[in-house]
This record gives sequence, C-alpha cells and structure tokens, in this order.
Amino acid sequence: MSVPKTTESWVIQGSNGFDSLKLEKNRPVGEVGDHDCAVQIHAVSLNYRDLIIPKGMYPFPMALPVVPCSDAAGTVIAVGKKVTEFKVGDKVCTLFNQLHQAGPISPRAMQSGLGGAIDGTLRKVAVFPEHGLVKAPSTISPIEASTLTCAPLTAWNALYGLQSKALKPGDFVLTQGTGGVSLAAIQFAAAAGATVIATTSSDEKGKKLKELGAHHVINYRTTPNWGEVARSLTPDGVGVDHIVEVGGAGTLTQSLKAIKLEGTITIIGFLGGVNKEDMPSLLDALNNICTVRGILVGSRQQFEEMNRAIEANGIHPVVDKKIFKFENAVEAYQYQWDQKHFGKVVIQV
Repeated sequence: MSVPKTTESWVIQGSNGFDSLKLEKNRPVGEVGDHDCAVQIHAVSLNYRDLIIPKGMYPFPMALPVVPCSDAAGTVIAVGKKVTEFKVGDKVCTLFNQLHQAGPISPRAMQSGLGGAIDGTLRKVAVFPEHGLVKAPSTISPIEASTLTCAPLTAWNALYGLQSKALKPGDFVLTQGTGGVSLAAIQFAAAAGATVIATTSSDEKGKKLKELGAHHVINYRTTPNWGEVARSLTPDGVGVDHIVEVGGAGTLTQSLKAIKLEGTITIIGFLGGVNKEDMPSLLDALNNICTVRGILVGSRQQFEEMNRAIEANGIHPVVDKKIFKFENAVEAYQYQWDQKHFGKVVIQV
C-alpha cells in the first residue's frame, strides 16, 4: 500500500469545548524518513486528558492546532530504509511520550506527548518515528490494542515501575473506581497472584470489578472510611502493599489509612478534586512510613514488558460496548464526558 499525501484528520483548533474539534479532509501526512513508519490507523481510544484539552483545562505544554489523542492501534504500511524493528504489515500501538524509551522520564521526553505537544492519532494515516511505536500483542484485536497506550501502561508502571517494590504474588493491591487505569490494574494484579481490593460507587459496578478479578469490593459511598476497611481485609490488618491512587485530594487521606508500612501509593490522577483543605501533608508519608510517587504513563520498555504479560496471561483490555465511527468522534467525546461508559471508549477508524 502506497502512502497517501493527505489524510482525513480531526484537529483541535481552539479551546472552546468540543466545538473546537474540526474534521479536515486533506491534512498532509508528511514524508516517511529513514527512521519512520507510516501507519494506517484502525482504532483510537479516548482518555480524560483528550476531553479537557479542547476545553482549555489541560495544564501541560500544548501546540494548537493539533491532531488530538495519543492512543491508537494500526498496521505499518511503509517503513524508512533504516528501520529495523518493523516491517510492512506489522500490527503496532503508539507510545504516549514518543521520547520516553526506558528508565525515568526526562524533561525532554515530557515535551513529546502525542495529541498535545505534537500531533496525535485521531487520523486515518500517520507517520511516526520507529521509536514511537511498539508491536501490538498478538492475542487481542486492534480495538483492544488501541486502549493500551495510556491507561494500562500507567497501571503497569504503578505496579512494576518502582523496581525495588515491584508487585509480587501474595501482595495486596487497592484500586479506586472504574476508570481505565484502575480496571487494568485489577487485571494485572490478579494475573500476578495478588489480592485485589477495589473501591467503587455502586454495587452494580462492583459485580463487574469482581468479574475482572477483584477479590474484595468496597462501596465508598456507603463506606466512607474505606481505608480502614481495606486495611482490615489484609492479614493481621497490616495494610495493603500497593495503592493505585486516582482520586487525589479527595481520596489520599483514606489511602494513607489503608497503606502498610513501607507500602507504595502511586498517584496518577486527581478525579476526587484538588481542594488543598482536603490534601494530606507530605509529612504524612513519613508518619505512615510509605512511598508516595507520581507517574506519567510509562516508557517504551515498560510497554513491551506489559504486552508480553498481556499475551502470556490472556488478558483482554476492557472496552465499552459502544464503538464510535470516525466521523462521530465528537459524539464519542461527549459520551465519555457524560460518564456513560464502562471501560475504554474507542473510535473505530
């Protein structure tokens, strides 16, 4: 398949909400350089980040106008003459921070986020550097593979990124809610032989979490002291080893009540708000003798490790039952904003 000169592409042209999303029929694809791959994109999944960028709420570097979204799966249709890792026909996923290859993230790598600092994935054909792609797991569909770039990789980093405290069989893991990171964390932790305690706002969602592998579910609306309850579920009440913290100021107090001595709380979001009055002090990490770390997705090396685990354990990412067409991308944005989804919202390209 030859590489077209132009492609259909969504573009964020401003900061006045989802009306800022415009469909361009003939956006230039760009040249395939020596180290580049041209990719026919099959599916794109949405993150909360993608929703707040056109609303002008994203606090990190932006370069408008920009092609939105970071998560995608597709097929390589052309490769540069110095590309060694991919060939035409390979199934691939995109890397969120294109320059985050391995180890700790650098300031330069933080400036390479797809769909924000540089053009993203919500288009039919795109050119990426070889180092900005990974091979997709062979055991899942392109729709499922399109969800891996951010949420599952963030969950993997939360559980395995701190090597000295990496998840091991028998550990206790606490997840919060039913967002993409939390759902993936449940799957990874259960597959590793850990005991999973999940919190959610409804008993109906709790049933779904148990189907994914959660051993205990706590309704945080009816049990506001869920941190103490989670601790009581661990042997001798010592507390949980890993907490995947997505709530921020609204949940950190309870997380500190649940964590064991020398446990790890990984902060990946602030869905519970950023009210400073609710925010525990940094000294609370000392009072509870625990590690509190913030992360930003994960590296290419971690992505490859995660994909091997997905293949080996037969894991299938959780995708919402409603799949959107490419031309209905704005509808997909609104659907997720209205919180009508369970699992990742996917746009089929």
